[in-house]
Amino acid sequence: MNSTFLFYAIITIIVLEFLLETVLDYLNSRKFMDPVPKELEDVFDNEEYIKSQAYKKDNYKFGILSSSFSIVLTLSFLVFGGFEWIDLFVREITVNPILMALLFFGIILIGSDLITTPFSYYQTFVIEEKYGFNKSSRKLFFMDKIKGWLMMAILGGGILALVIWFYQWAGSSFWIYALALIAVFTIFMNLFYSRLIVPMFNKQTPLEDGSLKHKIENYARQVGFRLQNIFVIDGSKRTTKANAYFAGFGKEKRVTLYDTLIQELEEEEIVAVLAHEVGHYKRHHIIINLLISILLTGVTLFILSLFINNPEFSYAIGVTQPSFHAALICFGILYSPISEITGLVMNILSRKFEFEADDYAKETFEALPLINSLKKLSKNSLSNLTPHPAYVFLHYSHPPLIDRIRNLKA
Repeated sequence: MNSTFLFYAIITIIVLEFLLETVLDYLNSRKFMDPVPKELEDVFDNEEYIKSQAYKKDNYKFGILSSSFSIVLTLSFLVFGGFEWIDLFVREITVNPILMALLFFGIILIGSDLITTPFSYYQTFVIEEKYGFNKSSRKLFFMDKIKGWLMMAILGGGILALVIWFYQWAGSSFWIYALALIAVFTIFMNLFYSRLIVPMFNKQTPLEDGSLKHKIENYARQVGFRLQNIFVIDGSKRTTKANAYFAGFGKEKRVTLYDTLIQELEEEEIVAVLAHEVGHYKRHHIIINLLISILLTGVTLFILSLFINNPEFSYAIGVTQPSFHAALICFGILYSPISEITGLVMNILSRKFEFEADDYAKETFEALPLINSLKKLSKNSLSNLTPHPAYVFLHYSHPPLIDRIRNLKA
């Protein structure tokens, strides 16, 4: 494979992925005005339904604008030698391969984020504000950006530096050591994400003693789920949208409820949501997802090891001095169709897991409170009740609301 062929392959992949996403978004938008299924007629009243349709249309139009800008920027960067310019710039600063790579990716990632910040700002302070979702201040918005950059520099930069060091030390066998590193990091983050990372962005407080905590603890005892950590997160400082999640395993497992969830749902409905999350744990979904993620990472790194030494990969993106970091950019783009396929398979598996967790909640608690909670959460977020099947198939990690309700009623 020569660099010219790879260059046009990259352009083709970027354009085809853009066209696919645009067509899917269009098909999905054509379903916005479909009649609401009978089972969901009580989710929105007429005024709320009109509001939800307007919200989806605004997001669709904005998505077309932002994705069009993104592809023009990416193609321009490729065609007019943006990667070569950055590569030459970092080579004037250092000749150390690790430092070069860190600077190279740092400039690209932070520069890209800065350029697209007006889009995320508009999304937050215009669209989300218009429909009553946004609770974030401008100070908090920009502080989140800065914290995100710091995390990327420390965690992402640290992993990248070690991967390149493994490459220099072990050659094409570097992928084995890189996989071990990433596996350890992934397990560590699964265990301690809520303890170490979440506090950088949100305040977590133990759930107060009272009726809700008593009901949660009673349910946990009934199903043999040892639960020591129930936390409430101040999600309301950014959005009115509600959520809950389960993190960690072993002694580090904890359930986190958004304060908006507690405000929005009745206690029985909150316990039903918790039962769903416990279902993920009891059905070993967390461990399965973790193992699959590590396996896919291993496959990706092994394939990368076969091509990383090929200078044509650097030449393909316009970089005249072959390097690990330039070849990694090229490989990432060329590998993206495979990533799309694996992502599709993971979404299918994830939707299956969601049904299984719903079934667990129905078997160990009740179906009706979970149905009511799902409806309220959909109403709260103005979610799409009639998504296009193709869009669901390719993008949804959770089944559509109507499918979950029909499954719970079965």
